[in-house]
Amino acid sequence: MKQLLSRASLALGLIGLAFAALAQEATIRKNLAERIPQLPKIDEVSKTPIPGLYEIRINGADIYYTDAEANYLVQGSLFDTREKRNLTEERVEKLSAVSFDSLPIKDAFTMVRGNGKRKIAVFADPNCGFCKRFERDLAKVDNITVHLFLYPILGADSTEKSRNIWCAKDKSKVWNDWMLNATTPATASCDTAALTRNVAFGQKYRITGTPTVIFANGKRVPGAISTEQIEANLASAGS
Repeated sequence: MKQLLSRASLALGLIGLAFAALAQEATIRKNLAERIPQLPKIDEVSKTPIPGLYEIRINGADIYYTDAEANYLVQGSLFDTREKRNLTEERVEKLSAVSFDSLPIKDAFTMVRGNGKRKIAVFADPNCGFCKRFERDLAKVDNITVHLFLYPILGADSTEKSRNIWCAKDKSKVWNDWMLNATTPATASCDTAALTRNVAFGQKYRITGTPTVIFANGKRVPGAISTEQIEANLASAGS
């Protein structure tokens, strides 16, 4: 009987904590909505390692911090000084990860160098200067499979060039000739529904810039990273 009462008391205690947490979240949501009406809808409220400090997540992966009464709103990075970790950066990285298996590979063209054991996916616009710089560094990486998603977001000419590349007989050659040697893709036509799907996929997963690289472990890295950074991320991805 004593053991049963103890278990019942523990269960009631946990229920009480759950209700308190819900009430606290409701207070934060209510106060922020009233005080900052222009703030987008809050996706999630969660505790941080700091007592009394809460994480506010909006727009999928935008992170803010507030106190228990939402009297203050903080934008910035939260660091663990003991372990020398940027907790905000780690959180955003986790939230923005894209499962490699979920990528619509049929809407990309694939380039293989060496044994092709290591894999990445790249979303790139043919008129993106940073993409061209990235391609020069990527060309130095061996034993890799690259799934290239044409992602024309920089205007009508990007859409036209993407069409000419996608519809070419040898997509990889035309892509490399343009990105590395400035050889303009010849006019070509075919079904370009894949390009429309790529843009829709990117919007869904908030791919807002090019190049964006996705590694086998789901880690997303924006920007023209160097050969050394590519190699480091391939190693940490276990590929």
